[in-house]
Amino acid sequence: MTDSDDALLPLDAVRPPASSKDTKGAPAPAPERPVARVAVDSPLPHLDRPFDYLVPDSMHETAEPGVRVRVRFAGKLVDGFLLERADESEHDGRLMPLERVVSPERVLTPEIAGLARAVADRYAGTLTDVLRLAVPPRHAKAEAEEPAKQDLPPAEPSQTESAWNAYPTGPSFLGALRDGRAPRAVWSALPGARGWAGATAEAVRATLDGGRGAVVVVPDGKDVALADGEFARVLGPGRHVALTADLGPAERYRRWLKVLRGQVRAVVGTRAAMFAPVADLGLVAIWDDGDDLHAERLAPYPHAREVLGLRAHRSGAAMLIGGYARTAEATQLVASGWARPIVAARTTIRGLGPRVRPAGEDAELAKDQAARQARLPSLAWRALRHGLESGPVLVQVPRRGYLPALACRHCRTPARCALPPTRRTASPPDPHAGAAFPIPEAPAGPGHLCHGPLALRGGHAAPYCRWCGRVDADWRCSSCGSPRLRAVVTGARRTAEELGRAFPSVQVRTSGRDGVLATVPAARALVVATPGAEPVAEGGYAAAVLLDGWALLGRADLRAGEEAVRRWMNAAALLRPAAELVVLGDAALPAVQALLRWDPVTHAERELGDRAELGFPPAVRMATLTGVASAVRQMLDEVRLPPDAEVLGPVPVDEAGQERAMIRVRRSGGAALAAALKGAIGVRAARKTPDVVKVSVDPLDLI
Repeated sequence: MTDSDDALLPLDAVRPPASSKDTKGAPAPAPERPVARVAVDSPLPHLDRPFDYLVPDSMHETAEPGVRVRVRFAGKLVDGFLLERADESEHDGRLMPLERVVSPERVLTPEIAGLARAVADRYAGTLTDVLRLAVPPRHAKAEAEEPAKQDLPPAEPSQTESAWNAYPTGPSFLGALRDGRAPRAVWSALPGARGWAGATAEAVRATLDGGRGAVVVVPDGKDVALADGEFARVLGPGRHVALTADLGPAERYRRWLKVLRGQVRAVVGTRAAMFAPVADLGLVAIWDDGDDLHAERLAPYPHAREVLGLRAHRSGAAMLIGGYARTAEATQLVASGWARPIVAARTTIRGLGPRVRPAGEDAELAKDQAARQARLPSLAWRALRHGLESGPVLVQVPRRGYLPALACRHCRTPARCALPPTRRTASPPDPHAGAAFPIPEAPAGPGHLCHGPLALRGGHAAPYCRWCGRVDADWRCSSCGSPRLRAVVTGARRTAEELGRAFPSVQVRTSGRDGVLATVPAARALVVATPGAEPVAEGGYAAAVLLDGWALLGRADLRAGEEAVRRWMNAAALLRPAAELVVLGDAALPAVQALLRWDPVTHAERELGDRAELGFPPAVRMATLTGVASAVRQMLDEVRLPPDAEVLGPVPVDEAGQERAMIRVRRSGGAALAAALKGAIGVRAARKTPDVVKVSVDPLDLI
């Protein structure tokens, strides 16, 4: 440390060198490497660096790199991770000693520490924020348990044909993993309910056969359960662990310790598993990288695909990005030569894919003129009836709930809450209260009402406000005075109710936010699910209908088309080969064409080309600044941006005075942009500026 850094050191560390009288009760330093560099758990961005502490002789054996420690920082006891031991410190003053070693368990490996630093720099965050994501909280009881001795028999050779044989380059990819090489691939998976999990398990087994470990990240718990079963079948019992938040703190920490201690070398889990401390890593894989669940909700908001890419690059591991659809980011990796595509032949795809029919075909509209206005046209009804003759059918509904959006039946004005706010703070004293001519208070008007959107929870329920939660049974239209309502958007529960009346002898099952089904049997049933919650049917679905395509394609989102293709293909992949699939969308739209041809690659390449022309990620790097208008503008004035940076905005984002600005640079300038933003955040923190500005690098929600 230099003298210029003294203002950033703990208070006791910047005191003048102690005299012999002051050191009378000081602890004796460790005989070797007496300096400990500690990552202190501090939320302040301008303190994002290691601090030097003295290792007492009593902690010489336990204070090893990677352990949790307690240190005194700015007069308080705080947690930290010991990053390394050194012989000397650059600081000339007296070093504060470590207070204690919390546990001798070395929970932070050098590889994860370096990865966390790289992720923090990539996303303009701090090391402390990333370490909170990477290392789970300590559970003392689980840590004190004796590791169970495992005497696993050798894995039995597979008796079935490899799923990778369906791809021309699949066998060579597995061979490279077995040989200890590091291939990087973007995999367009073939349709099939369980195909992706079995193929991923084979890739993990090939990596383990080559003497290395593997990490697989999937979007949610349903996918973890599916992959967990396939991993147990392909790898054998006891050779992998599944990590999810649903396990609870004790069991999750217990399984995480098994990975840390080298008892297992294969991990499958949700996005937190991207930091799993697998030794000698040979493969990182991510399934369905376009799912927004892969984006972390906590600062610095990293994306699992980018973290795994950094990890593969730093450790020399292989990487596999898989999905039924393909994102523009994965296409960018292929276009740059960093990864190679794994795609099946067109004849194979046609043999396994469903028969897709758009409901907006001219021939169908000529037969059924009412189909233009019907939510479920005759083509969809025929597909459902025919599919129910041989098994379960799937109905995908983009919106959850019953009727999440309402309008006046007479004039079509959106239905808004006409009740006053649930609570208002007291008004300040009126300075004119004692005047001879007091100013009258303004009467309560439209600005003093809630104005939240109304919705229905059921067929016999009164409308309620989605903002304040209250029932507005006496609602009347503010434009025409009519009390009658109509549905603007129909949710999954209302759809299930309507289908139940249309098919009274068929069981109707729902899967969504209120309860996600993992699997359904092969018996006749109508399965109504929201995107991402579709259960796997035994033997595949006999037919499927994708409702309300306009709701997905009409969203004000940069990724609307890409997301529609992803959600449709994820549902279509659950069907039996050649099963009928009806999509309610215009056949001329590029997203519908991608589904009709089962060609996500061409759609992704076109999407990447459009974004490059318009200057949007992943063709460029972009960051957003969101906060109070004055704070955002002040930060834009103070930040030292790269020379080629372009600032867009700021523009209002809500009615509370929040604004957002976007900063765009070339891909090569991404590191400089992140460093500049991090420096500006540190300056604001050092000044103790009260207004916080949220900084996101390459966020998903740009529009």
